[in-house]
Amino acid sequence: MDIKLIQTKLGALLQGDKVIWLVIGLLAIFSVLTVYSSAEALALRKEVDTEAFLIKHVVLLVGALMLMYICHLVNYVKYAKISVVLLVIAIPLLVYTQLLGVTYNEATRWVKVPFVGITFQTSDFAKIALITYTARTLSLMQSKKIGQGELMLPILLICGIIAPSDLSSALILFFTCTLLMFVGRVDMRNVFSLVMLGVGAFAVLLMLANFFPDSIRVGTWISRLSQFWTGADGNQLQVSQAQMAIAQGGFFGVGPGNAQHAHFLPHSYSDYIYCVILEEYGTLGGLIVLALYTTLLLRCIRLVTRSPKAFGAMLALGLCFSLVIQAFVHMAVNVNLLPVTGLTLPFVSLGGTSLLFTGISLGIILSVSKYIETTVGEGNIGSIADQVAANNSQMMEEAEIGEEYEE
Repeated sequence: MDIKLIQTKLGALLQGDKVIWLVIGLLAIFSVLTVYSSAEALALRKEVDTEAFLIKHVVLLVGALMLMYICHLVNYVKYAKISVVLLVIAIPLLVYTQLLGVTYNEATRWVKVPFVGITFQTSDFAKIALITYTARTLSLMQSKKIGQGELMLPILLICGIIAPSDLSSALILFFTCTLLMFVGRVDMRNVFSLVMLGVGAFAVLLMLANFFPDSIRVGTWISRLSQFWTGADGNQLQVSQAQMAIAQGGFFGVGPGNAQHAHFLPHSYSDYIYCVILEEYGTLGGLIVLALYTTLLLRCIRLVTRSPKAFGAMLALGLCFSLVIQAFVHMAVNVNLLPVTGLTLPFVSLGGTSLLFTGISLGIILSVSKYIETTVGEGNIGSIADQVAANNSQMMEEAEIGEEYEE
């Protein structure tokens, strides 16, 4: 078959930034190969076949890709219209999780879906809801339609509810929203005020830990920091095994399925999956994975420079920041540059419902890029006519998003 015809058909099927599609495809390949290797130790502990975990992961990965494809077909402005609803759902859901959620490894982060038996991490849903709401609010603030309080209070509330059981995720989400405010040209005094309020909220959380020690994991935070700085026994085993895995991998790695040291790491299939990549595919494989996430970040920054609409730019960049920062923190923990956080490698670690929400985030990013590709085209916005069209497009977007304020 003609190669150009295949490219045309793929282009029509996979709309949006083709480089982002390629990055997602390569991450999915790394995910399947590495999970199959790293799940061996888990399968031995559970006394089941490794293939059982691989099949479950592949099913969830395919589900994530399907959700991603569906989300990329939706006009991204529609996400702004439902962002408030998502936020209203997220807050009681997070509170319910803290009070009645499923506890695993001393952390209460999951909710069991009735009649289905599966659990999902509610903070993953809250991340998408808050970032979408923040992007929408920043877009409306460009025309002075909304106040600072409607932006800051949800950020502090959502991050504050997530923090007791998942501090690392709360910090990444808070940092992401702060970066969005900076990119969205919010007055630096307001950005500084949000940071100070965040510090104050964290101080209150530390004080509340004296009354609710089982709910607020201050002891775990202190222990991990202490083990990281002092190299105490609790952390030394993980560090030594991780270092041996990296050293064994060398530059080219020992090959797929041949990792040994990485399997002795706790949660090598999730929290320490980057070590498995470094042992099996070497420093070269680790650099490729790092380059994939960096490429995703650069392509999303490119979307911001080309997007004629503020909401689209903020939405794509916010979701990208959330995923890429998590990936960078995960990799830093695996090479002992940061203390243990319990964060997975997005779209690579063993599948859970977090994989599905990652697919949704990537689909929304592709929805924004699809709009830019079809509206702006491949060229830069440079001419006066293009600038006028971009301004008109921005005004139309604000009108669509801000309809509720004009009723």
